[in-house]
Amino acid sequence: MFTPSRLALARKRRGMSAAELARRIEKSTQSVSNYECGRQKPSEETLGRIASELEFPLTFFFRPPVEPVTENQVSFRARTKLLAGPRDAALATATLAFELNCLIDARFRLPEANVPTLERHRPEQAAEFVRAKWGIEELSPAPNMVHLLEANGVRVFSLAPEHGDVDAFSFWRGGIPFVVLNTLKSGERGRFDAAHELGHLVLHGHNGCTTWPKDSEREANQFASAFLMPRMSVRSRVPNNPTTDQVLRAKQHWRVAALALTYRVNDIGMFSEWNYRRCLIELGKLGYRIGEPGGIQRETSQVLDKVFRGLRKQNVSPAQIAAELDVSVDDLSMLVFGLVMTVIDGTLEESIRPERPTLKLVAGGRR
Repeated sequence: MFTPSRLALARKRRGMSAAELARRIEKSTQSVSNYECGRQKPSEETLGRIASELEFPLTFFFRPPVEPVTENQVSFRARTKLLAGPRDAALATATLAFELNCLIDARFRLPEANVPTLERHRPEQAAEFVRAKWGIEELSPAPNMVHLLEANGVRVFSLAPEHGDVDAFSFWRGGIPFVVLNTLKSGERGRFDAAHELGHLVLHGHNGCTTWPKDSEREANQFASAFLMPRMSVRSRVPNNPTTDQVLRAKQHWRVAALALTYRVNDIGMFSEWNYRRCLIELGKLGYRIGEPGGIQRETSQVLDKVFRGLRKQNVSPAQIAAELDVSVDDLSMLVFGLVMTVIDGTLEESIRPERPTLKLVAGGRR
């Protein structure tokens, strides 16, 4: 039978309003609303036009209902500035990522969630606790953040390139933590995004964002800074009032953005106000406010790489996985875009060469 919620999910995934879809299929906006609410069933001809306009297989609209990921479950940044279309498309992507994860979970034993919830801890204390729990030495830089999250049971997926104006976000579902990354950013900013979303998962737990403190974004930033650049590590490697050149050399140790390290050094109290402003101005002139010149390569996924390679050994193609989800191969590809490979015409084509995989797909796996 036709599943109304599937229509709403497909429409939102395309970032399309009900009015826009109605115009394209030559129906009223009220009719589309009725289809999505289950008050009216579209005719076969109308449903065919809907499937064509939304570029989803017709079978997608007959799948069982799925509970959508909602706005009050995720950690959108600059929430008030985010337009409804990109927001809804990102949430729909998260729902499809959850369905892909269910399919993967049914075939592989993935690491169990090992993310503590520390709502009553200060961000820096929480970061120190998680680093210790995950076996990262105090003076050592954090390893590949995507690998680290995956090794501790976080499911990592990506936003499609057309949603580049949406930042990374995270959520819990069924006791499993999810992080959805914007893979168009520099490698350094991608690492910070991953740590920032880990901060949300740790500090704000399973609560919906409507119950989070107003300064939750600031707390997640503080957690990320402390997780990637521990206080003692920074003090041991960076002099007081560092020059811009010293900041640029030091940032390579932690693989972070130059501005992120500058903010951290200032927060720790190692800058005078004058030198802090001077450093920010000089970094801006060098282009570090809009990018990361000569930056690191984006970090990629171990789990997704091993999953798709494992499926290929079982003679299960990406096209078959897409068919099981009743989505196109392109939509499947977008869920892993920039993390491991692109799915094209039923085959796997590497878009970013993954690091050598070392993670076993078993519960409790470690990096």
